[in-house]
Amino acid sequence: MHITRQADYAVRAVLYVSRLGPGGRAPVVQIARAQKLPVNFLHKIVAQLSAAGLVHTKRGRHGGVALTRPADEISLLEIVEAIDGPLRLSACTLDPSTCTMSDDCVVRVIWCQARAELARRLSLTKCGDLLGR
Repeated sequence: MHITRQADYAVRAVLYVSRLGPGGRAPVVQIARAQKLPVNFLHKIVAQLSAAGLVHTKRGRHGGVALTRPADEISLLEIVEAIDGPLRLSACTLDPSTCTMSDDCVVRVIWCQARAELARRLSLTKCGDLLGR
């Protein structure tokens, strides 16, 4: 399992906006500067987060990025999957037909269990949980 740099940046951006409190809003440039992220790359990430319904954006003088729900309701799993797609340790954990050994593979069960545990951990961790750290 590899969390991409893009997903890591997405988590950092959502956490930054979360720290602004309910109704908080920040321009992408401000988020990028504060989190030391490439602004053009962050624009693309924010667009994906918006398409996933995690943030909404508004242009103009009083615009910026805002959360669509309270930080206590947004999980790390939602953010990571909005960017990287479904978690998987190997292709067979999502689609057993990708492996010719899937019917007899003793390791696939372990990969699926590990994937499920990671997904559970990330889904239980909400952005609001991380704000005080």
